[in-house]
Amino acid sequence: MGYARRPQVFFYEIHEGDEELGTAVLLAHERRFDPVDFLALVKKARTLLVDSYEEESLSEAIANELARSQGFIHVTDDLLVASVNVDETEEGTFLVSDHEEESPPRTAQN
Repeated sequence: MGYARRPQVFFYEIHEGDEELGTAVLLAHERRFDPVDFLALVKKARTLLVDSYEEESLSEAIANELARSQGFIHVTDDLLVASVNVDETEEGTFLVSDHEEESPPRTAQN
């Protein structure tokens, strides 16, 4: 009896600037790239975009280019399905909403 291989997703990060004021973007791909190969893809995209891009940062522009040309998924807030705040207390563990002021936090019922 054979077993189906479980699909995997690999994650990659692109940083721009220093740790305090920098930008980091997250990318996902079903293929595992060697780190040196990923760097080569980033450098190629950077060369294409460094003088003209519409995104707020070069790292976002590179992420979008890699999504377009190499099949990466640029992980952005619009892809976020759920965000949960956790705490040691039940009251501090709740589903976070984009409209937090408009509606109270919801908790899962046991």
